[in-house]
Amino acid sequence: MIIRERLPDFPARNSIIWNNTPGALLTLPTFTDSLRLMPFQFDNMNFQPRSNYTAVIYVQIGAPLNPNNALYKLVKTITRSQFIAKIIILWAADRSTPSRKRWPPTYHIPFHVINLDNSDRKKPYIFQGPVNIIDSANSQAADIIKKSHDQKGGVHSSNSQIFAKIETDAVLSLDEDAILNTDEVDFAFTVWRDFPDRIVGYPARAHFWDDSKNAWGYTSKWTNYYSIVLTGAAFYHRYYNYLYTNWISLLLLKTVQQSSNCEDILMNFLVSHVTRKAPIKVTQRKGYKDRETSRSPWNDPDHFIQRQSCLNTFATVFGYMPLVRSNMRFDPILYRDPVSNLRKKYRQIELVGS
Repeated sequence: MIIRERLPDFPARNSIIWNNTPGALLTLPTFTDSLRLMPFQFDNMNFQPRSNYTAVIYVQIGAPLNPNNALYKLVKTITRSQFIAKIIILWAADRSTPSRKRWPPTYHIPFHVINLDNSDRKKPYIFQGPVNIIDSANSQAADIIKKSHDQKGGVHSSNSQIFAKIETDAVLSLDEDAILNTDEVDFAFTVWRDFPDRIVGYPARAHFWDDSKNAWGYTSKWTNYYSIVLTGAAFYHRYYNYLYTNWISLLLLKTVQQSSNCEDILMNFLVSHVTRKAPIKVTQRKGYKDRETSRSPWNDPDHFIQRQSCLNTFATVFGYMPLVRSNMRFDPILYRDPVSNLRKKYRQIELVGS
């Protein structure tokens, strides 16, 4: 009886899970009991990810919405995507949430605005605390649903509210000032479907060992390799959101919370630790943010210093450096080839500067 009480409640894991990367310790049975929903089992089980995605846009500045606003344009861009299933806005700005009529029309695409409370701001992967949801599914009218916070449930209570909104395998994570066009979004998604266990996106960064400081360094310079793809404009599998919340050390989560920074680096650490693979950068685009958004935290001189510190803290807690370098980039077929533009599928990508 004593042995039975001390054994875990979960049944023995499938041999496929134990004998394939990343193993049972990183395959949480509380997420699902179906291997089909795990990003690293698609190839092993000969599965294909679902052919649509959920866009999650994280709003921290909350500039007034108008047709010339970066966030307004971004929602319009996503609405035109042929693969979009749902749009979720995580509103963490001090400014009050705009009324539904101020947002661009999304037509048949479900549109949700989740108003995060103060404890959740600057933590786009950690969903906790009370949330207000403005839910516009098949109409322009918006119903405001106020969710009460279960103090006993903590993180998991509010997580379920938001995770329930994400029904697709793929999550497109975006900052409010991202400036991608629809072809860029659709192309990145088609690449992700071939590599569903990785982060696939646009803004790339790199880590390196700094002998002079005897520490890891972080750089945004354009080099011949990268090891990080920022989640300000990237696709990843929704399982990594769950793993981020339920598996990562509380010390790491506290580091992110205290610095109000580095959650994208930590997500890259997590995915590379799980897969032992590098992220994937698509197309030649270097910048991905609207330069007119002067209040962006990226303009803070302390921002870069914090990220250097986070990188070393994460490596110390993980016990090693999980980030993997890559010099591979994916471009569309016939990209920049001297052929008729009508023969190219992603024509808008040709117009994007570096």
